[in-house]
Amino acid sequence: MGFKVVIPARYGSSRLPGKPLLEIAGKPMFAHVYERACRSGAEEVLIATDDERIERAAQAIGAPVVMTAQEHPSGTDRLQEVAKLKGWADDVIVVNVQGDEPLIPPAVIDQVAANLATAGEAGIATLAEALQDAGQLFNPNIVKLVRDVKGHALYFSRAPLPWARDLFAKDRTTLPASNLYLRHLGIYAYRVGFLHAYVQWPPAEIEQIEALEQLRALFNGVKIHVDVAAVELPPGVDTAEDLERVRALLAG
Repeated sequence: MGFKVVIPARYGSSRLPGKPLLEIAGKPMFAHVYERACRSGAEEVLIATDDERIERAAQAIGAPVVMTAQEHPSGTDRLQEVAKLKGWADDVIVVNVQGDEPLIPPAVIDQVAANLATAGEAGIATLAEALQDAGQLFNPNIVKLVRDVKGHALYFSRAPLPWARDLFAKDRTTLPASNLYLRHLGIYAYRVGFLHAYVQWPPAEIEQIEALEQLRALFNGVKIHVDVAAVELPPGVDTAEDLERVRALLAG
């Protein structure tokens, strides 16, 4: 099974400006992501950026880079531009690997691509993991989801999902003993044909309310296959504290 990996790398970040270029163990952050993606089964790995500084840094490590427009509202839109510029066919599978995931295991990249290849009804595949406690369930920064019997997403939300009516009426500190409680992991595989359709759809109201772009796909009837990650996906880098944690891990 062949697939592509695109690593969107934007210079702008409200919390960590220039995040893809921040140094970790002697390399820019995106270089660690690129190296791990190259250890997956991908037939091609590309950096997608809108910034010449990142372009030069990618060229310096021999990474193929595609310059994209600055005004893209999401990584999905940026991937679609890459697919269009590269002339990829509608049935090509593209995995979106975030440029702030320097610890990403190559196995999860292979897993999400393989899931989409075998989930014929789906236009997107993604991964999840079990929630560990009620604090995660009630944290709006952690996206929850529920699936149907075939593993297709029914809904994604920042709210607690599903709502344990009887338990939560009296206790919101305990996570129900159920395999229903999943957190979404931000890695996606797409078919190129879906990407071309996605950018033509207006933002859905549920997408805007939840600030979750995958809800536009569900709103337009696209099935999203969700599997539990085969290996643990370490947290990415969103804050200065995250950056120091990853630096310490890779230095060790």
